Amino acid sequence: MSSITNKEFSLLNHKPALFVLFFTEMWERFSYYGMRAIFVLFLTASFSDGGWEWTRERALGLLGIYTSSVYLTPLIGGIIADKLLGYQKAVALGALVMTLGHAAMSLETETTLYIGIGLLIIGNGLFKPNVTSMVSGLYDKYPERKDGAFTIFYMGVNAGGFLGVLLCGFLANNLSYAWGFGLAGIFMFLGTLQFWFGREIFEKIGVSPSKKNDISDTISNMKITEDAIPKNIQRDRYVVVAILAFFTVFFWWAFEQASGSMNIFARDYTQRALTGDSAMIFKIVDVLVSTVPLVIISWVLLKLFGQTFKRISLSNIVLGTSFISIWAIVIWKLSVIIPQQNAEIEASWFLILNSLFIIFLAPLFSKWWESKFNPSAAVKFGIGMILLGMGFGALAYGSSAIPQGAKTASVSLIWLVLAYLFHTMGELCVSPVGLSYVSKLVPPKKIGMMFGIWYLVNALGNYLAAKTGSYIDTIVEQYSMSFFFLIFTVIPGVVGLIFLILNPIIKKLMHGIR
Repeated sequence: MSSITNKEFSLLNHKPALFVLFFTEMWERFSYYGMRAIFVLFLTASFSDGGWEWTRERALGLLGIYTSSVYLTPLIGGIIADKLLGYQKAVALGALVMTLGHAAMSLETETTLYIGIGLLIIGNGLFKPNVTSMVSGLYDKYPERKDGAFTIFYMGVNAGGFLGVLLCGFLANNLSYAWGFGLAGIFMFLGTLQFWFGREIFEKIGVSPSKKNDISDTISNMKITEDAIPKNIQRDRYVVVAILAFFTVFFWWAFEQASGSMNIFARDYTQRALTGDSAMIFKIVDVLVSTVPLVIISWVLLKLFGQTFKRISLSNIVLGTSFISIWAIVIWKLSVIIPQQNAEIEASWFLILNSLFIIFLAPLFSKWWESKFNPSAAVKFGIGMILLGMGFGALAYGSSAIPQGAKTASVSLIWLVLAYLFHTMGELCVSPVGLSYVSKLVPPKKIGMMFGIWYLVNALGNYLAAKTGSYIDTIVEQYSMSFFFLIFTVIPGVVGLIFLILNPIIKKLMHGIR
């Protein structure tokens, strides 16, 4: 590697610009996951608890419309960026529109709820595919580093999710749901400013619409030999993207039970009231969970400051102010919880486990993908699906004692913890890796549009997840809670085995892409 390249990859063996996007995405995910964590709980809570007393079916139905729509609009947003705005302006505009959406939701009327959801869907369409396209653009000359870069970027996604669930859930539980929704909007706005003031570091990436030539870019970036037929090779690679996309629907269908049926399971069927030693152990865990990841992220922040403060000082000041605010809320949270003799775990608290595990595991998986033991795409996806099924297997076993038709229960929380651990490991094998392979298998000129199409997979998976989750009461009444989770155990496991069987065919169709 040349000295210029060594200088380029000067922050944790990656480009400093990657970490500016890391924090931009972190604040967007803070707002998204923070709001989503309390969304169903707010709609189904009693009036006395500040909710609207919607039925589970109605609340999960609206969640399904929202979570699927935010993955439909990226197709349009990707095309708009490719043809008109460029990635940078699309990301900034999308972030601003989402800020307005969170502000509307914090007003807590049915009209502003729907307006807010609409703005979030539109803003996400402009933001989501184009910030990912910028990550891809940073590494166009270094395709072998993309798996690691996207995994690090994905750590930023989940750092935001972790902080959003932790703090929006805390404010919703201790102040009001309006405060929870409002906090999501505040940090979305700060993320907008941080990105806009820091765009100089991206140089020409995403400044204007893409005007690259498909064939020449495909030849130079994919290293196609002169005697190859680019169109036929590209056709095969599109086939691989289609195969990965089709089966990934099953992943999100199961995985996205987290904000729906698993959230309800946490609130109504899990033992959350702790006393004595159990309460003390949880408080210790909660202190560590609330501070250790934040210390790690703050360390990355300081490293970024050291590399970029002179160049993008205003962006760093906004980012630093945001983190001081985060620390202040975390300290307040701990000052409320620690003095209490007993402990009652917020239902939304379990959602932080996914993000928490990713923060710790993402660097390990990134190292794995960059080592000589890096498995092929199909093997990664197969392993991910099987791990996902194992997580639901833990829930199926843990809930086996719940009587048929029961509306409440007190199952040990260990089963939710195990489920989120397996789901997280499965996610790391599928989601960031999928983004990386799309960026390597698709010509650069069509990256924005293809990321938008890729997110259609998420849209369908999210819709099916909420639709299936809305039948939780029906399935529990007719069969059992254990049967409900067994559905999500068997199907991902079968899909995982199919991926392993298809591995040789998929490798052949990729024509040398690893």
